[in-house]
Amino acid sequence: MKFGPDHIVFSSYPFPWASIYPHGVLPASTVRDAYVESGPLEIRTRSGETLFASWDDKTKLEEFCRRHSIPLVRRLDIWGNLLEPFLDTEFSPADEAATDARLRGCGLPQPEIDAIRARLAPLMRSYNLDSGLWEWCDLGLYDLLKALSGTLVDPALLPPLGDLGEVYRWAMEIAERGRAYAF
Repeated sequence: MKFGPDHIVFSSYPFPWASIYPHGVLPASTVRDAYVESGPLEIRTRSGETLFASWDDKTKLEEFCRRHSIPLVRRLDIWGNLLEPFLDTEFSPADEAATDARLRGCGLPQPEIDAIRARLAPLMRSYNLDSGLWEWCDLGLYDLLKALSGTLVDPALLPPLGDLGEVYRWAMEIAERGRAYAF
């Protein structure tokens, strides 16, 4: 990434369904907020798309946001909560209930939570467990997109998901349901 006076230039963006793929310019006026507390960093556009930046760009992204009065936020990680069952970790029934309660607090009814997880279960198990990645702390939207890109997954798992561009847009809509908190 390169930061211009009023825009960010992405080069070699990895997700083919993104508005800035593979090389794109993101004007500051189209950025709604950013998350810079941990990596990968998130840039949320006014249209509801989440774009990712490297941890190495943290200082430059913070300065860009300050210069353009773009809020830095914390948000409930909807996808981190939705993908929690696919971590290489065991959770107690109380932990699982607390996770689902957080998701319901963001407007996801339990049947939708269950349906999202069921739809993505084969893909995310392949990505994290079958591949040997064995992430035990956090899987989020970035990991879902990597899996959709074919990273660490059995290619046969992608066609049943349908049009991957549509899956990308669906994932972005769900990510939008996370509550943001300014800091």
